[in-house]
Amino acid sequence: MPREALDQGADAAVWHAKHVYSMAVVCLLLGLAIGYLFRGSQSLGIPAKAAASTPSPPASPNSRSRRTPTLDDMKQMADKKAAPLLEKLKSDSANFDLLVQVGNIYKATHQFKDAAGYYRKALQVSPKNVAIRTEFASCLFYDGDADGAIAQLQEALHYDPKDANSLLNLGMIKWQGKQDGQGALSAWQQLLKSNPQLGADRKTTVQKLMADVQSKSKS
Repeated sequence: MPREALDQGADAAVWHAKHVYSMAVVCLLLGLAIGYLFRGSQSLGIPAKAAASTPSPPASPNSRSRRTPTLDDMKQMADKKAAPLLEKLKSDSANFDLLVQVGNIYKATHQFKDAAGYYRKALQVSPKNVAIRTEFASCLFYDGDADGAIAQLQEALHYDPKDANSLLNLGMIKWQGKQDGQGALSAWQQLLKSNPQLGADRKTTVQKLMADVQSKSKS
């Protein structure tokens, strides 16, 4: 999923709202939401698919038009939706399912730093959960930490070397987060080699990504 390159300055981890929105829009337009391509209906993290359906606030009494919600608006929505789950966590702080549900809510509303915090706690309970580790990695990437995201994906592949989502995401982040075309190609070659059961459409998607990297490397 080609996406906007991360800021390479010393303050790369500090992201303004417009950068978050730009990244999400690019990802969604290209149809390759991180952590989502190969999951299909399992969609543990709602990740970018849910983010695409950004909730709209009530229309103004004086107008039928709807404004685009800001990140602050979305944070308020997430806090409200997560509140009952957070209340339960007060008495059951190591509940893996609750932690993941809260992480999902914050990720779906582009609150990637908050989402990462809950996914991190969930992984402390179940460190071998590869699906949640890929969600954690994608949140780190969206929040500007490409190196941290890569480390998490490599950890996921330690537990499951053939995991398609981890290999896809590793390639994407190496390409767009680190400008490492060869690293991206290596991850995607491994993805295709270790997952012969992939459908033709998914194989085609990965092959197109590889062709794009190769084309840009020659230019």
